[in-house]
Amino acid sequence: MVDKDLRGSYIAGRMIASFFHTAWFSLLVFRFSKVVLQGKNIGGLDCREQHIASRNGGSPIRVRIYRPAAATGPLPVMLYLHGGGYVHGVPEQFGSSIKGFIETEPCIIVAPDYRKAVESPYPAAFNDCYDTLLWMRDNAASIGGRTDGFIVAGHSSGGGLAAAVSLKATDTGDVKIAFQMPLYPMIDDRQNSASAVGNDAPVWDEAANRLAWSRYLDGMTNVTPYAAAARGTDYTKLPPTITYVGSLEPFRDETKIYVENLRRANIPVEFEIFDGAFHGFDVLVPDAPISKRANRFLMENFQKFARRYFP
Repeated sequence: MVDKDLRGSYIAGRMIASFFHTAWFSLLVFRFSKVVLQGKNIGGLDCREQHIASRNGGSPIRVRIYRPAAATGPLPVMLYLHGGGYVHGVPEQFGSSIKGFIETEPCIIVAPDYRKAVESPYPAAFNDCYDTLLWMRDNAASIGGRTDGFIVAGHSSGGGLAAAVSLKATDTGDVKIAFQMPLYPMIDDRQNSASAVGNDAPVWDEAANRLAWSRYLDGMTNVTPYAAAARGTDYTKLPPTITYVGSLEPFRDETKIYVENLRRANIPVEFEIFDGAFHGFDVLVPDAPISKRANRFLMENFQKFARRYFP
């Protein structure tokens, strides 16, 4: 049952989900976000933009860099990866989350406008995100950041990318990840869990999920953990993790299994399921009491981890 404070958004959420069932809508949203939102700054923060080189033959990657206006430092640096089902979106859409992190615990956030599956399927987005992490490693000091570890975070498909980027970083030893925050992450292309099969919840349901994965993987048959992090089998090197998920959404069970695997590997985890919440509830209905509880859970644990792992 939908949480009582989210019921007013139920019809709008169902309309959003139905729109996502069509490929043309993904393309429309992709174009809209590029034209209308790209370049929008966040009040009260030092915001700048630059393009960094792709190491995989792609176009230069547009990245947004956010920092406190009166920062002293060096500060922890976070790679933030926006959501959008792997098919649309820009970092500027998640400005409230970015501002929340910086105001909770001063840090520098680097957010790439990675390639979307509407035009470039896997591994384009993953490569852009990982290239941005490597750029952060090599340039942290020049932007006022700490070099002894990094944070990786993201919502939804951005959470899936965060989990995949953290996995590769720990597999290779390329970058030290202090902790990760893959929030209600899109990580299992098999979509065979009880929460995914037959899901008709608002905003993101089974049909939208299947369409987005099909666009992202584009017929890929040998799906690797860097494409879908739930396919990973070794969790022992992964970093401490903060995550949460709504009880109604398709990603509920894959998130629970991911957390269980981390805990079995003795990785510190902070995790919460918000009963009656659909996908993206905290972003779409931020003033609902359940959304405020989710944000409080996230920010309190973010601050705790930041102070623990960046003493």
